[in-house]
Amino acid sequence: MLHFSNSLTRLVGELKKLPGVGEKSALRLAFHLLKHPENIDALAESLTQVRERVRFCSVCFAITEEDPCWICSGERDGASLCVVEEPQDILAIEKSRAFRGRYHVLQGALSPLSGVTPAELRIAELMKRLEGGEIREVLIATNFSVEGEATALFLTKLIKPLSIRVTRLAHGIPIGSDLEYVDAATVQRAVEGRSEL
Repeated sequence: MLHFSNSLTRLVGELKKLPGVGEKSALRLAFHLLKHPENIDALAESLTQVRERVRFCSVCFAITEEDPCWICSGERDGASLCVVEEPQDILAIEKSRAFRGRYHVLQGALSPLSGVTPAELRIAELMKRLEGGEIREVLIATNFSVEGEATALFLTKLIKPLSIRVTRLAHGIPIGSDLEYVDAATVQRAVEGRSEL
């Protein structure tokens, strides 16, 4: 990178640490902030507020400013629990308005190659939540990656002996897509998981 000033170089370096931000994007963001200095104070203040106020819910481990979070303290179906990998996964499910139960965030997925074992995830806390007998269904909504599938299988083996119904998000061909552009593995899963009309 060209050296403009120490401060700008440091800003670009910090921006590049963000996921999906390369050197060009970091430079573009830095120059945007220089053109609009009124945004700098607001950005700095919001980052400070996030650091000081945002934490994980002590019940479900979602991101919150109030503990417990609005979902755990609200009027939700306490018999249904949806297990997700990361807090942002809750947003995707909530946008659908299809699930009215509560959540449990694992804070990741099993990945032995990366050193992520059950001890690094919120699996012990999940099992503790299942002890009360109130939860009758656990919807496993981990990603459809190798790690997500391994995590789903691991959780299923732990939960099934508790006589709790374990379900998995359906997967297949997205609405609005053309079959000719869908990969073979997705088509295979869609055919295997077909339902009667």
